[in-house]
Amino acid sequence: MSTVEVPAEVTAYRREHRARHIGPRYRGRLHLATTTVGALTAIAIAAWQAARLAPGWLELLAIPATFVIANLGEYAGHRGPMHHRRRGLTILHERHTRQHHRFFTADAMTVESTRDFQMVLFPPVMLLFFLGALATPIGLALAWLATAAVGWLFAGTAVAYFLTYEWLHLAYHLPPDGWLGRRALVRRLRHHHTLHHDPRLMARANFNITFPIADRLFGTMADR
Repeated sequence: MSTVEVPAEVTAYRREHRARHIGPRYRGRLHLATTTVGALTAIAIAAWQAARLAPGWLELLAIPATFVIANLGEYAGHRGPMHHRRRGLTILHERHTRQHHRFFTADAMTVESTRDFQMVLFPPVMLLFFLGALATPIGLALAWLATAAVGWLFAGTAVAYFLTYEWLHLAYHLPPDGWLGRRALVRRLRHHHTLHHDPRLMARANFNITFPIADRLFGTMADR
């Protein structure tokens, strides 16, 4: 899939990682489809339930509010435990800093085959964790504190943000000369993410994976 020459040290690490962590039955397209179908199903259910309750304009503000909160949460998680060891969260640091950033460097950002999706996408079980530990309990709390419509709108928007994260992150690691890679928005966001993969910047700049709102807000935006 990739036609870019990969540095020797990255090639060596990729070969080692594939041998140790990517089983022979792994299918990247199936991984992507599982996450996508699961997330879209949850979004559709939440949207149907919210529409059935005919939310007012004040309740609909839950959608942009959730988007902003999710963007801040993405930033905090990436800047924090993904790049700095935290008790009980060392698996995030291991997978992100010690694996993802060695598998993909600023000069070798592109997957070589769909099997490399394993090093970009969250494990499918992460969607179940996200639904069970975050979207559902917080949505229930909001339904109790505000209205049921607000709870459903929060849950649906939160899962939609999770799926957007997965899709965009994968897009940055697909060939830049492909149809998706040539889209203006993907090119701009890929550049933002590529700079983050520079070892000199990865622990201090460009922590947003989706839209660099929090990076701009907290002064961690690097353009070059």
